[in-house]
Amino acid sequence: MDLKITPFFFFFFFAILISVTKALDPCASQSDGSQDLAIIPTYSKCSPFSPPKTDSWVTTVLNMASKDLARVNYLSTLVAQKTTSAPIASGQQVLNIANYVVRLKLGTPGQLMFMVLDTSNDIAWAPCSGCIGCSSTTFSTNSSTTYMSLDCSVPECAQARGLSCPAIGSIGTNGCFFNQSYGGDSSFSAILVQDALRLGNDVIPKYSFGCINSISGGSVPSQGLLGLGRGSMSLLSQSGSLYSGVFSYCLPSFKSYYFSGSLKLGPAGQPKSIRTTPLLRNPHRPSLYYVNLTGITVGRVPVPIAPELLAFNPNTGAGTIIDSGTVITRFVQPVYTALRDEFRKQVKGTFSSLGAFDTCFAATNEAVAPTITFQFTGLKLTLPLENSLIHSSSGSVACLAMAAAPNNVNSVLNVIANLQQQNLRILFDVANSVVGIARENCN
Repeated sequence: MDLKITPFFFFFFFAILISVTKALDPCASQSDGSQDLAIIPTYSKCSPFSPPKTDSWVTTVLNMASKDLARVNYLSTLVAQKTTSAPIASGQQVLNIANYVVRLKLGTPGQLMFMVLDTSNDIAWAPCSGCIGCSSTTFSTNSSTTYMSLDCSVPECAQARGLSCPAIGSIGTNGCFFNQSYGGDSSFSAILVQDALRLGNDVIPKYSFGCINSISGGSVPSQGLLGLGRGSMSLLSQSGSLYSGVFSYCLPSFKSYYFSGSLKLGPAGQPKSIRTTPLLRNPHRPSLYYVNLTGITVGRVPVPIAPELLAFNPNTGAGTIIDSGTVITRFVQPVYTALRDEFRKQVKGTFSSLGAFDTCFAATNEAVAPTITFQFTGLKLTLPLENSLIHSSSGSVACLAMAAAPNNVNSVLNVIANLQQQNLRILFDVANSVVGIARENCN
């Protein structure tokens, strides 16, 4: 009997094929009723960025962690409305402080960009066509029908610059130009603009962001940055009621070359049951997500830490923040020393250094390595060993994957970094002033 292949058969076949392909595509955003975007490790299969030429992912992590000192210094000096007038010079752009990226589109029609996820910055920015020192991928302003540069007189300009509009030129001809530092060793020059921001199926039609025209230094992400901080220029603020001040992310391991994590925007699809700790607000550092770290336990032993070393102080900036852009957790020197010494006491043996890590030991001793627990108000987070240890490329050495913060006059800030956040769902509910943490396999 002859079988007739009808158009319906072709439609059904290709519908099944497309759905299976999407299901098998680790780079595709998976929707569960929320606005769920893929979070991609910078050097994964799903990323457009080529990994550095190293022997292993461990070396890559060590190289990324070496940038942490500049990052933590930058976070320690970050204050509200601070403007840096650093000179802008041309230079070869290198992707350094950019651990996780998200795919989004700018303009109309949308132009695909891979922008860094940064919870400690507000304003988004992207390299624009003609940028000096930028990578080859830039946002073409002339190709967007909805692009508009903003005048210095608009309120957003003062928020981006930290300064009022200069009394020169006439309104309507004076663009909003500003300089900004990033990462501690870089800066850029930009003009404030508006255009459509497309996140999955959502469109924010008039999103204000910095259009970069020149870069100095090596830490500015090559395709830009999406600011998920708490300030007036952040995604949460500019999206209005769309996401109700709620987002969460699940960061995959840096080893997850073939998989991506997820960024959930809005209340829908968030964990129904999740333990939370209060979110603290520092008016002098309004972008940062402060939490109240009250103690640290190594194994079953509480680490002896003077309370003032963990206490939240909005006047000095002291306290603990959760940050997506720092690689390894950093504590002020006395806190880290006390934690490290107790860890060494329980592991025993001899210790060596590897890159940023000063507590490395034979992997054969890993069986006695204690777990580390962070105690927050109302919440205890016991880190799996994969979140507290890192191994050498040969696997023969394991290291405590934490370090001391830079020991300088501004060293008052403890930073819970992304290596310790991997395979956890971190929920930020700004509307209700809480942070939630739950176990989840982000890979």
